[in-house]
Amino acid sequence: MKVLALGGPGAMGAVATRMAVGMAGVSEVVIADRDHAAAERLARELTGSGVPVSARRVDVTDEDGLRGALESADVVLNTVGPYFRFGLAVLRAAIETRTHYLDICDDWEPTLPMLELDEYARRAGVCAIVGMGASPGVSNLLAAMAARELDRVDDVYTAWPVKGDDDKDDDLLVGQDGRPTAAAVHWMQQISGTVATVRAGQVVHEPPLRPVALSLPGGRAGTAYTVGHPEPLTLRRTLGVTGDSANLMIISPGVVAYLDVLRTDIDKGVLTNESAAVDLAGPSWRRGIRSMARSAKFKSPGNLPHFFAAAIGPKDGEPRTVLARLTDESAGMASLTSDMARATGIPLALGLSQVVDGTITRPGVHAPDAVVDLDRFFVDLADSVGDGPGIDAVVIEK
Repeated sequence: MKVLALGGPGAMGAVATRMAVGMAGVSEVVIADRDHAAAERLARELTGSGVPVSARRVDVTDEDGLRGALESADVVLNTVGPYFRFGLAVLRAAIETRTHYLDICDDWEPTLPMLELDEYARRAGVCAIVGMGASPGVSNLLAAMAARELDRVDDVYTAWPVKGDDDKDDDLLVGQDGRPTAAAVHWMQQISGTVATVRAGQVVHEPPLRPVALSLPGGRAGTAYTVGHPEPLTLRRTLGVTGDSANLMIISPGVVAYLDVLRTDIDKGVLTNESAAVDLAGPSWRRGIRSMARSAKFKSPGNLPHFFAAAIGPKDGEPRTVLARLTDESAGMASLTSDMARATGIPLALGLSQVVDGTITRPGVHAPDAVVDLDRFFVDLADSVGDGPGIDAVVIEK
């Protein structure tokens, strides 16, 4: 298959692209970006990898240019964000050109409209997987693993870690040109205004940063905070959630207090998503003082795992809580969860591998847990991060 890596030179796209060039069944890789020089640099780096690698300038806002690039590919990896701006248009173009599609969409706003293209994609014979990254992506698959242990899923939560001020990934917030990254703009979008979550089995819109207290197997307990993400919407569909569902941040009181200050200023119009992202990378002392005054109202994450899914429901008539988490007993998995570019790019590439080798063939627009082979994915994930035989990527606790 010929792969178009749209946004391939970016931090997350580059991880997936480097894996794609060595993948069985991939015949050619075209690295596409509006920054042609960046695409060329990565193409030169990957020259001699075993398959032809080339660079192409593509701006996703140029409809003709985008379609031209898609028409020449069998499958596209779309890592161009923020997805609330570009996701739906790129997916629609891929379906129109009959190009299989995977992305790392982490915005809830376009997710339902993208899933509504399912019939259109099925008629075109296109398989599209939306949100094949870390969260969503691995988080969905962990939730599906947990749901296997229940007769019915009442509540389900997915969670990911936010680093503290002393070790956050500044390069994921502000690019080399000094402008905020798509990931940073996305984050500010999802901690402001209102976000979609699920309450009593129905989609509702409410302010983010709502505290959720959890008591999980293994004596793990603490408070996490809601953030806008696709998982509640997609898991409601795939798992038939009858109760509550939300995506959560495992975050310290000080950091969530600073996000709360940014949220206040975004909602008042004092900051845009872009200027808030820049402020987050270089916090201002005035907002720092305001956040200190607020931090006492936010609770600690306690000893909650860093990256997990928890499903709650009955099993054989008895209530049960199931925790599915990435193992903390391997160096490889620990390195994955500390590097957001790898944590997102590797799952995207593993999803591609299942499309390329024919494991995933069902046309339509899907969330990851609707089509991905769960057991194979987590075996491949452990192998991709360097864990040896016998290391399980996932720990299930009940």
